[in-house]
Amino acid sequence: MGSSGVIMDKCSFCGRNRKDTNLLVAGVSGHICDSCIEQAHGILAEEFKKKASFDVDGLKLMKPAEIKAFLDLYVIGQDEAKKYLSVAVYNHYKRLVQPAGDDDVEIEKSNIILVGETGTGKTLLARTIARMLHVPFAIVDATVLTEAGYVGEDIESILTRLLQAADYNVEAAQRGIVFIDEIDKIARKGDNPSITRDVSGEGVQQGLLKLLEGAVINVPPQGGRKHPEQKMTAVDTKNILFICGGAFDGIERKIAQRLNTRVVGYAASQQRDAVDPTNFLKYITPMDLKSFGLIPEIIGRLPILTYLNPLDRGTLRSILTEPKNSIIKQYVKLFEMDNIELSFSDEVLDYIVDRAVEFKLGARGLRSICETIMMDYMFESPGKRKGKLHISLNIAREKLEKADVGLLKAS
Repeated sequence: MGSSGVIMDKCSFCGRNRKDTNLLVAGVSGHICDSCIEQAHGILAEEFKKKASFDVDGLKLMKPAEIKAFLDLYVIGQDEAKKYLSVAVYNHYKRLVQPAGDDDVEIEKSNIILVGETGTGKTLLARTIARMLHVPFAIVDATVLTEAGYVGEDIESILTRLLQAADYNVEAAQRGIVFIDEIDKIARKGDNPSITRDVSGEGVQQGLLKLLEGAVINVPPQGGRKHPEQKMTAVDTKNILFICGGAFDGIERKIAQRLNTRVVGYAASQQRDAVDPTNFLKYITPMDLKSFGLIPEIIGRLPILTYLNPLDRGTLRSILTEPKNSIIKQYVKLFEMDNIELSFSDEVLDYIVDRAVEFKLGARGLRSICETIMMDYMFESPGKRKGKLHISLNIAREKLEKADVGLLKAS
C-alpha cells in the first residue's frame, strides 16, 4: 500500500496502529478504532440523557382525572387514596411551572401520608405513579434510617437516592418526589423514657423535619457516612414532594377508643351504629397518628392524611385478573415465553381468593398462594416442548395441601 497505506492504517482519533486495536473501521478519509467508538457512544448517551430527561420546563400537565385514570390501569379500588395522590402530584407540577415572581402568592407544597393495612397497595400506588412521572422519583424504606453516627443509614441517604434517580442532576432532583415507605416503623416506642436511646424512632422523626419542610441539606452524593474530607452536594428540599406510607398496625384500636365504641347506653349505641366497624381507618385523624407515636411536628408537615380500604373478597378477585400487570397475566406471560399456553378455571381463581381472605395478607397473600400452586410446573415446564397447561380446582387444592399451607394459616 506504500507510505500512504501506513498512515491510513492508524486510528484518525487516537493514533493507534491497526495491530494495537481489535477493530479498525474505515471511512472516506480516515479510520476509527473500537475504543474510540465506545468512548464516543458513551459521550453521546450522556448528552442525550441530559437533554431528554426531566425537562420540567417543557412539562405537559396531566389533569388529576388523567393521573387517576392511569392509576386505575394498575391498581384496583382505593379511589379515595388515588384522588388525593392525583391532586397532590398535579399541584406539585403546578408549583414547578409557576413563573418566578409571578405575584406575592407562593404555593406551599402538600406532603401526604397514606395509612393502610399491609397488602392494600400503598407501595404499588407509589411505583405506579413513578411510571408516569416526568420528575425524578425515589422510594425509600424508613426502617433502615437511624440518627447520625449510629449503625444504619443517615437521613440524608433519602436525598442520595433521589440524586441517583435524577442521574446526579441536582436541579432535577430538587423538583422530584420521594415516597418514604414504612413511616410507622419510626414511631416513638413509648411515653416512658428508655435506658437505651431510641435511635431509629423519635430521633429519625426529628431529623426528617427539615427535609419535609424545606431546607438546604448537604448530601454525600455516593451515599455512605459523612466525613470532613468528603465532597458534599447541596440539595434544596423546598420543592421536593414527600409521600409517606405506613400500615400503622394497631391504630384501629386507638381510633375505636376515640370513637367511644365500647361505651354502653342508648346514646352510645346510636353513635356506634353510625360507625363502620369493618373499616376504622376511614375515621383516622392526625390525633390518632400522635397517639400512635408520631411527633406533632412531623404530623404538621404532612398536612394531607388519607387511608386505603382493607381489601374485600370482590377486590381481591379483581386484583387477580384485571390490572395490566395482574398476577395471573404475569404467570400466563412467563409460560408463554416457554411456548406453553397456560389457563386457569374460574373455580381456581375463587379458591385462591378464599384462601387469601383466610390468611389476611392482602394482595401479597394472592401471590404467595399462586406461587405455591405453580412452583412444580414452573420447575418442570421449561424442559418440555410446546403445549397447553390448564389449572383445575383439584390441582390447586392438591398443591396447596401438599405444601401444608394450613400451617401458615395457624401461625
